[in-house]
Amino acid sequence: MSLIGSDRSRAIVGLGASGLSVAQFLADQKIEFYVVDSRLNPPGLEKIKGICPEDRIFLGDLDVLADLPVTELYVSPGMSLATPVLQSLAEKGVAMRGDIDLFCDYVNAPIIAITGSNAKSTVTTLVGGLLTALERDAKVGGNLGLPALALIAEAVDYYVLELSSFQLETTHSLSADVACILNVSEDHMDRYDSLYTYQRVKQKVYRGCKSAVCNKQDILTAPLLPDGTPNHVFTTGTPDLNEFGLIADDDGFWLCHGVKRLYHSSQIALKGKHNFANILASLAIIHLLGEEIKDSRIADYLFDFKGLQHRCEFVTEVDGVIYINDSKGTNVGATIAAIEGFGSKNKNIHLILGGQGKDADFSPLTKHIKSFVKQVYLFGQDAQNMTVFIPENTNHQLYPDLENILSDVHVQAKKGDIVLFSPACASFDMYANFNARGDHFTALVNAICK
Repeated sequence: MSLIGSDRSRAIVGLGASGLSVAQFLADQKIEFYVVDSRLNPPGLEKIKGICPEDRIFLGDLDVLADLPVTELYVSPGMSLATPVLQSLAEKGVAMRGDIDLFCDYVNAPIIAITGSNAKSTVTTLVGGLLTALERDAKVGGNLGLPALALIAEAVDYYVLELSSFQLETTHSLSADVACILNVSEDHMDRYDSLYTYQRVKQKVYRGCKSAVCNKQDILTAPLLPDGTPNHVFTTGTPDLNEFGLIADDDGFWLCHGVKRLYHSSQIALKGKHNFANILASLAIIHLLGEEIKDSRIADYLFDFKGLQHRCEFVTEVDGVIYINDSKGTNVGATIAAIEGFGSKNKNIHLILGGQGKDADFSPLTKHIKSFVKQVYLFGQDAQNMTVFIPENTNHQLYPDLENILSDVHVQAKKGDIVLFSPACASFDMYANFNARGDHFTALVNAICK
């Protein structure tokens, strides 16, 4: 456990959950700091006033940072480091850090760091749940649930952190015991100038790690590590020796470690190859920690774990039609994974797309829609732009809102079909967040199908 040097002068840039957690943590350590936010009334302002003197709080303009005697900034994940005043200060040697970097200064238990364009919340939850099932004290948070700094406690066995690319931008001293990139596909292209730039940020999770887990089917997840660093791969294909993968049989799939059969898909509540991949990644992570991966307690957990809300979540089945809420599918990669996970050769999917596209390239959707989708329903800000990528022989239609879509879907979907709400877009054009969007979808389904 290291202490922060007293010769530094710090400012928190941007409030919100992570900024508030940094402020509370520094205050608890009796370390002085400034707070700067571009908004006049940022979230958490009243709480900040209770822990930071008001003469050290500056609102409405970030340029005040240039006049403060700061040597270290804790930058909110929502704040781009390309912001001019931050760029200028970085060039002058001011350190750009985040809450995860501060967390790493203080913890002395193993860190499991998980990132990816998609499924990182599910895998983070799975890893924490599997370790808890094995009677380990695992604290789970980061970009999911509690901020990392709120997790710090005595006698912890493991910290399991979900990390976004935004958090990794300001993380320099992670050195995770196990680091994992699940997948990399275009996301946040309104913040990054290319997929390469985005991938390079994701790769920061591997810096200084003691072991790694990556996706055999996604070369962008492959780590560049010193020789001898333990590295497990997972795949939805047949695994080679020491890989984690799937072996098919007449009743589904065996989840395997090499030739060793661990759990059968019939024993697992989660369905779809994409979810089996999430479980395989989780098993690979706990195996690298030296934990048992074939255990009745793990079997019981996998039998009960039905996934996270808004992430390929089963809503209901009516007259043989299954409704799936994947509102968290906010990028193309997530939607492709959902289509592949639920699709069949008889084109059984009614796919609902649309929202705020974040400057994404939707063209990778085309071949998956052609293979698995019966009909596409589009709504939201970028709906018209998305029509260009719908195959010519696939029925599609634009709608003003979800309510109109579901009225039509309810009539058109037949027994054996799946209604998949996986928008491939952010929600902010019409909803406060993906949770509100998913809740609305679920409420509409339940109302229409009652």
